[in-house]
Amino acid sequence: MAEKSQNTGASKFTKWIWKLFIGGLLLLFIVFLLAGLNVFGKLPTFEELENPENNLATEVISIDGETLGKYYRENRTPVKYSELPDNLIKALVATEDERYYDHSGIDFQGTARAAAKLGKDGGASTITQQLAKMLFTKKASGNIAKRLIQKVKEWVIAIRLEKQYTKNEIITMYFNKYDFGHNAVGIRSASRIHFGKEPNELKIEESAMLVGMLKNSSLYNPMRRPDMVKQRRNVVFGQMLRNEFITEAEKDSLQQLDLELDINLEGHSDGTATYFREYVRDFMKKWIKDNPKTNGESYNIYRDGLKIYVTLDSRLQENAEEAMKEHLANLQSIFFKQQKNNNTAPFYDLEPEQIESTMLAAMKRSDRWRKMKQNGASEEEIKASFYEATPMRIFSWKGDIDTVMTPYDSIRYNKFILQAGLLSTDPTTGHVKAWVGGIDYKHFQYDHVKQGKRQVGSTFKPFVYATAINQLGLSPCDEYPNTPYTIPAGKYHLDEDWTPRNSGEEYGGLRSLKNALANSINVISANLIDQTTPQNVVKMAKNLGVETEIPAVPSVALGTVDLSLYEMVGALNTFANKGMYVKPMMILRIEDKNGTILEEFTPETKEVLSESIAYTTINLMEGVTKYGSGIRLRTTGGKYPDNVATGYPYKFDNPIAGKTGTTQNHSDGWFIGLVPNLSTGVWVGAEDRSVHFVDITRGQGASMALPIWALYMKRNYADEDLNISKEEFEKPEELTINVDCDQVPSEDEKEKIEGEKLPDPDEEIDF
Repeated sequence: MAEKSQNTGASKFTKWIWKLFIGGLLLLFIVFLLAGLNVFGKLPTFEELENPENNLATEVISIDGETLGKYYRENRTPVKYSELPDNLIKALVATEDERYYDHSGIDFQGTARAAAKLGKDGGASTITQQLAKMLFTKKASGNIAKRLIQKVKEWVIAIRLEKQYTKNEIITMYFNKYDFGHNAVGIRSASRIHFGKEPNELKIEESAMLVGMLKNSSLYNPMRRPDMVKQRRNVVFGQMLRNEFITEAEKDSLQQLDLELDINLEGHSDGTATYFREYVRDFMKKWIKDNPKTNGESYNIYRDGLKIYVTLDSRLQENAEEAMKEHLANLQSIFFKQQKNNNTAPFYDLEPEQIESTMLAAMKRSDRWRKMKQNGASEEEIKASFYEATPMRIFSWKGDIDTVMTPYDSIRYNKFILQAGLLSTDPTTGHVKAWVGGIDYKHFQYDHVKQGKRQVGSTFKPFVYATAINQLGLSPCDEYPNTPYTIPAGKYHLDEDWTPRNSGEEYGGLRSLKNALANSINVISANLIDQTTPQNVVKMAKNLGVETEIPAVPSVALGTVDLSLYEMVGALNTFANKGMYVKPMMILRIEDKNGTILEEFTPETKEVLSESIAYTTINLMEGVTKYGSGIRLRTTGGKYPDNVATGYPYKFDNPIAGKTGTTQNHSDGWFIGLVPNLSTGVWVGAEDRSVHFVDITRGQGASMALPIWALYMKRNYADEDLNISKEEFEKPEELTINVDCDQVPSEDEKEKIEGEKLPDPDEEIDF
């Protein structure tokens, strides 16, 4: 009887267990059913699962296939599964979801374990659940019930994702979505920012570090907590051993390695070609207005994942930026030394009231002035704020300096800084190969390639000579007297006689046109523009692509007009391209995120000159580097050592056509140099023209700008893969103009140029 009672009790207990189990399953089914019916909140539709919304960064891609920069709200550029290295996938699965390939979105074994231990060893979210949370649900807040509902929703979405996508697709979406911090959304951005490489190039220790960050990228930040990140990375190695992806020996060896980061931030002001990327951004704003999507909506460069293929070559761009940095860092130190004896530094030739007027204008252009005015501050309050010391970071070629100074003093300090621009193009295609709009985009956002226009000086003279050759049938060998030349008042609407002077006041004898251009003889330029008329010279410049309005006055022969590097290089390209003008071209094509071409661009061309006239002008310009103001490109350096201060020896022995330019008071230094397949222009000067070198030795274009060109070309020629020409400019088969009138510079001329040794750049400077 007792045994029967015991059996009855056991049977009831078993039935109770089964009822509890079946009831739990039924409850779970009902909860899932209700969640699927959106009772607990809207779940993603089939279409949303098929196309989860992502903000995809637009990329600017160079002609050699490198990403120059991105535009984004989230710095995300998706990759394909085939671009993910095997070690990265194994590290992810081992660390985040060991049974990933065995479940259908929910790991019930892991969930049971987590519930039994009350989550002490962490949750049991699978990779799919984590993806569901990133894509379609927000972080739960509030009571336990809300968090449980959140978890149920994640489960439902995870199951739907597993039905909709393959395991490989889910892993790919997961890596493309995760935010690693520091503007690194997705594995490609994380890989590039932390290690300077594409994901498929990641080594196992690099993959393990990035997977370790998935636990909490804010906490496990390698830039702030490298030791903690290394420990977390080593936990990943332990998990990979546990899952037999690596051996014990491999684990021990890998755990000894340092992180070896190679940080390459991808903020809008970071990286290479920053000024060029801003030009492209402005271009795209206009393009988007004129090119809507098929559904009528506008493209968004910050979220639509467009790909903008440009003409820039990343190698040439890097060479240009490095050349500018190398020369200007030295030139700036020399300029600081010279300013020590200037009581009105950095200004020259200004009265105290003029200086204050200049400073006030700069204050009114500042963000501080604009923001305070928008907030209702009076002009007196705004002015007063410029004299209150505040912590700030200022530019230095030795690295940014954290300091405390007044905004007024910071503006004055910035006016000390020499600025520069460089533009390099292929004259045969018009492709812009390098664009350096300034020295540092974070501190100086004014672009000196296209936006800025400065007095061009003698770099304008080739237009005068080309007009004379074309109109008067002159030869480079024709001679003109090197004597003062006057254009009388009344002619060309002049108010008074115009008699330009030569630099150095050197006159006498006859000079061939080739010698006159090489040495920038002003009196002969005045003679030529009088014979051809200013109107015809202006017309020539316009035909060569100069868009700025140029006054038709005789003084333009000496370069008194303000033009941009973009205009000057584009115009002079025509001579190297056999008389065919090709408008500088920056964009090759634009694609959408799927690779569909939205627009392709072709160069704009027009024939301006005959091949004979173009070649003759190039031949004239070659004289500049053979025995004129650009001869230092050829010299061996003489008794002086090879250092940045002298810029010697460059020792170029290939054909180079060029022209230096120096403006009044040495405010602007120019050099434009051409070889058959690369034309490059450089400008150097300060923000204000009253800030300049006091002497011609340092303030001329041959000292300020030419060395940047030379250092840039040295780097280019050192990379044979760039195929920069060292050949002669192609001579027309039927050339009737006599160009064979070269002369060798005298020993006195050589010694004079080689003796222009600048001060030692290593001397200590007070900043």
